[in-house]
Amino acid sequence: MIRKTIIITLGLILLVFSGLSFYQSRHLKEPVVIGPGVTQVKKLSEYFPAIKGSANDANIYVLEGAKKGGALLVLGGSHPEDATLEQGRIFVVNSANRSATTVTRPSGAYPAGYTIKTDWGGQKFRMGDRWANPLDQWPDPEVYIHYPTRQNLAYMDVRNLNRAWPGRANGTLTEKTCYALVELIKKENLDLVIDLHEAELQYPVISTIVSHQKGLDVAAMASMVLSDEEFKMGMEKSPLELHGLSHREIGDHTNAIPLLFETPEPFLDATRGRTDEKLLLEGKDEFVVRAGKRGLLFEKIDEKGWPIDVRVGRHCSTILQVLDVWSQDHADKAVALRNVPKYNEVIKKGTGAFLHDPSKADPKLIYYE
Repeated sequence: MIRKTIIITLGLILLVFSGLSFYQSRHLKEPVVIGPGVTQVKKLSEYFPAIKGSANDANIYVLEGAKKGGALLVLGGSHPEDATLEQGRIFVVNSANRSATTVTRPSGAYPAGYTIKTDWGGQKFRMGDRWANPLDQWPDPEVYIHYPTRQNLAYMDVRNLNRAWPGRANGTLTEKTCYALVELIKKENLDLVIDLHEAELQYPVISTIVSHQKGLDVAAMASMVLSDEEFKMGMEKSPLELHGLSHREIGDHTNAIPLLFETPEPFLDATRGRTDEKLLLEGKDEFVVRAGKRGLLFEKIDEKGWPIDVRVGRHCSTILQVLDVWSQDHADKAVALRNVPKYNEVIKKGTGAFLHDPSKADPKLIYYE
């Protein structure tokens, strides 16, 4: 009886502490301090009311220039604190699938969150997963049938935002989210959509721009310039028969040109060692390096790894280069912005240098993810 009591007590203690950890992770508020370039902050539900109040009713940070021009949507983790727009419009969604940021992969031993170091301390972010939280969308079907193509996909991808485009109004939370974003693209008459991603080094589509066929000229030129001037960046054409992805469905169902960027992330590789915050931030793993020496990777890695500053810097420079190419070819729909750091500047200063201290900011300028 004593032994059973001890085991039960220890189990209850573990249950309480793990429950607190899950609760704190799910309800962590990530502050975003907007700068003068942000002219308004909308909610995704303004474009599709049925999603109002859900976990995925995302903030949309709108930057508008004095001159009319083109319009861009950026989906991912890019923060719009300092960017100032001179021409055109930019819509930024930090957490396109916010539900997925409130859960980590089962049995993956992922950390609940991570902290970006800054001069004023640090800012904590939720870790997140590839799929929406089962607490927000459940159960999964035995087979996920994509709408509207009826292509059969992996059952868990019913919660994967990048397998649910173009979405549907009466579908799952993930499908509704994609539908709402498509409504945003249509109603705002957007020209470009950039979807930011990270991929394991064992994944063949890596260090590349994936483009719908109508954006291949922009992607090719951006790839060439980046590879010549800053870092190697490839280009891939979106598969015609693989459905649900942003770079396929947005291009097929709207007038916008969708581009998806992939940057290397050793944290995601199956051959990795301990999956902790250090690996996420530093991108160094001896086992992934060994896999590379045996020819098992599609991207190079050495003892320097792929730190977060490199990954953020690559995304920033790729966005800027795409906009430069687009604007040169479409002067009437140009998108011109400043105060966005390029690759070398992010590496030199660190990602944290571009995050503002919420404790010193005007509360009216703080929004939470």
